[in-house]
Amino acid sequence: MLPPPPRQPPPQARAARGAVRLQRPFLRGPLGVLRLLQLLAGAAFWITIATSKYQGPVHFALFVSVLFWLLTLGLYFLTLLGKHELVPVLGSRWLLVNVAHDLLAAALYGAATGIMIDQTQRHSYCNLKDYPLPCAYHAFLAAAVCGGLCLGLYLLSAFYGCCRRCQGKQEVA
Repeated sequence: MLPPPPRQPPPQARAARGAVRLQRPFLRGPLGVLRLLQLLAGAAFWITIATSKYQGPVHFALFVSVLFWLLTLGLYFLTLLGKHELVPVLGSRWLLVNVAHDLLAAALYGAATGIMIDQTQRHSYCNLKDYPLPCAYHAFLAAAVCGGLCLGLYLLSAFYGCCRRCQGKQEVA
């Protein structure tokens, strides 16, 4: 009886698609830092709104903040892991996708911030020291500040992406 033939080693995984490498230049670069700040400010915005009693147009502000928080989280991790080329159609234009995302986020955060400023002014009657009933004034004020911060951060990252695009660069980092 003959011994079984020796086993072949398993084929090597293709490095182009299978390997996940952390993109350290993105993590340390301006856009990586801006994305982290956008995630923190966006989380503060929607958590502040969600923990208060809200109604009416504040639902739109909450929708905008959660939507762009999730989209920014997705963009951040796809870029950080270097897997943006796997996104159909858009992966080859990743810098342009990031700029479009940032401009749209800035526009909608502008509207959401305006809504929060309006709601803050409408609830200013209960900003008295000894007002006995619960009031959402301070929550709406904090959300308006966080919304303005998000607006500024998204405009800054859109400006950075446009500058990179004008320099002829195609990569985010």
